[in-house]
Amino acid sequence: MGATLILPGLNGSAEGHWQRHWARDDASATIVRQSSWSRPVLGEWLQALESELERVGDAWLVAHSLGCLLAAHLADRPAARHVKGAFLVAPCDLERTERLHPGVIDFGAMPANPLPFRSLVVGSRDDRYMDFARLRRYAACWGSELHDLGHAGHINIESGFGRWREGYQLFSAFAGRIGHRPQGGMQSQGVFCAMTASV
Repeated sequence: MGATLILPGLNGSAEGHWQRHWARDDASATIVRQSSWSRPVLGEWLQALESELERVGDAWLVAHSLGCLLAAHLADRPAARHVKGAFLVAPCDLERTERLHPGVIDFGAMPANPLPFRSLVVGSRDDRYMDFARLRRYAACWGSELHDLGHAGHINIESGFGRWREGYQLFSAFAGRIGHRPQGGMQSQGVFCAMTASV
């Protein structure tokens, strides 16, 4: 199925996080290393991701939280041509995240451009990092499919997601649907993508 690049969010994915299990369980998977997990800078994180994409060639992205926004920032970048598809779990809202972690994130604005590759957003209805209504709108802006996981918190260790077998199944089904078809997704379809400030 090709290489898989795992994109953790702020502070990385601690031991026991489903992304760590994924990296061990899948011989083709690599965690994209960042120079600083605790003080994310968009330019630095993008450079690391783009360098890894150029190194491995075509790859799947498996992202969590801030890692989802990193993947979405590839929308207008040349390295996006290497992305076979993106599995975006619990994307965070930058404004909420910055309020919860003041002064540590330098990630620009929320990305809202359509993605040139197929993507699946997996979201939760009680994620303190992203209101579900906003999540639906961003998924539409990105042209992503959306899977509602119900009340699942931030889909991390704290909310009970260690070795997340359902996640493997969701990803496998998503990748199987893509095959060699071009990007389709929801493609905005009239959704207003100039997002207003969160409350």
